[in-house]
Amino acid sequence: MTTGHVFMAMSLDGFVARPDHAIDWLMKQPEDDGDGGFFDFFASVDGMVMGSGTFRTVLGFDEWVYGDKPIRVMSHALTREDIPEARRSSVEVTRQDPQALMDMVEIEGWTRAYIDGGALVHSFLRAGLIADMTITIIPILLGQGRSLFGPLERDIDLKLEHAEKTKAGFLTTRYRVL
Repeated sequence: MTTGHVFMAMSLDGFVARPDHAIDWLMKQPEDDGDGGFFDFFASVDGMVMGSGTFRTVLGFDEWVYGDKPIRVMSHALTREDIPEARRSSVEVTRQDPQALMDMVEIEGWTRAYIDGGALVHSFLRAGLIADMTITIIPILLGQGRSLFGPLERDIDLKLEHAEKTKAGFLTTRYRVL
């Protein structure tokens, strides 16, 4: 069975981006030692699933850090033509629901999928498709924005597996979903 895994940063008040998807607040944070474990995490997954807002944001980065690892962008608005030509060999747009997408990538041989994007993480959590989450809490209050978490139909129990304060004053936590 393919499992979903989360690696994200959020503000202390639970936002992963401003209402317009901007992450300028994250980019202005002090440099921390290394990459916070991102590249080791990314090496541990077979592919990535992201929402359209996250995809649009990362397209604006100076560097594409995902290499040729397969990426599925969940969107009802984007089409293949919205994917830059240079990314079309590894990036696909899908309209499937979370369970159908996980079933599909399992057929493709994925065992671990990186789930990225606030609303997307929330929908995968509601569907019971997240195995663990590494969340780095950035010491800033935004007051509003794109929330990582939101209303749920039921409790989702978590077990804290790791917590570490970084040199820059961030708090990195890893939770297993029970």
